[in-house]
Amino acid sequence: MGLKGLKDASLKLILFGGKGGVGKTTCASAAALYLAEDFKTLILSTDPAHSLADSLGQKLGDQPKEIKGVKNLSALEVNAENALSKFKTEHEDQIRKIVETGTNLDAEDIDSVFALPIPGMDEVMGFKTMIDLIDEAKFDKYVVDTAPTGHALRLLTSPKLLDDWVKVMAKMRWKYRYMVERFAGKYNGDEGDDFLLSMKKIVKKMEELLRDPNRCEFIAVTIPEDMAILETERLISNLSQYGVTVRQLVINNVLESDGCGFCKEKRREQDKYINQIKDRMNGLRRTVVHSRPHEVKGLKALADLNTQLFS
Repeated sequence: MGLKGLKDASLKLILFGGKGGVGKTTCASAAALYLAEDFKTLILSTDPAHSLADSLGQKLGDQPKEIKGVKNLSALEVNAENALSKFKTEHEDQIRKIVETGTNLDAEDIDSVFALPIPGMDEVMGFKTMIDLIDEAKFDKYVVDTAPTGHALRLLTSPKLLDDWVKVMAKMRWKYRYMVERFAGKYNGDEGDDFLLSMKKIVKKMEELLRDPNRCEFIAVTIPEDMAILETERLISNLSQYGVTVRQLVINNVLESDGCGFCKEKRREQDKYINQIKDRMNGLRRTVVHSRPHEVKGLKALADLNTQLFS
């Protein structure tokens, strides 16, 4: 069976994820090429070690760039550091206002805090970049090549991290508001309150999109090997706990030929693991992609792969 439903008009966000080295980037690139036949499509990589440009055979940056030779397809590689820097620049005044009024820190202390890296904010900014691009509505479909499992999970749980961060800021603001109301009798909201409200709206938008199976599809990619299968099971389980349902699975790099002794033995081992996948993940639609004699790289090779990915 091939991947199904990706051309449904309501589906906006398609994410490919799994263990490192299983072919996520290749599958995501091929899927984007397939979708561009009928939809204006953007593919983006959130992996800090980007390989999307290598897969497509074209140079990319952190802004959408049209792919030469393909109508309706653009691509970018998210630079979380740049996204965080832009975020700080845009919202520095509001954040400073909240910290100044809600703590005893002086300007020098606030400068020091502001300069510190915030754990997990790379993933938050990566996700916010996706949301911002979807809000711009310049494309019909958004395909995401995620980082290996650990990074991908942090990316997909980043709305909670952002929500926790907003709650800390809101607590500071509440203390300030209480004191103002206590001594002045009335509190007038300012840009700090507007900022917190906008962040809460972003969190809600992130969570609603991820948990809506009509608008978001997460496709797991694995290979018929024990460690890859175990990691895939953990990924699917963790996503389920967060409310993200995985319905489709790509089993990549499956040997088709059994003409030599090595091939026969390797295929016998792969069949054992494929049967394990059927038994342990029987609720998923499975798409088998056979090994290729050459690296799947460039537009022609990706188009050829789609004969299997969407057969």
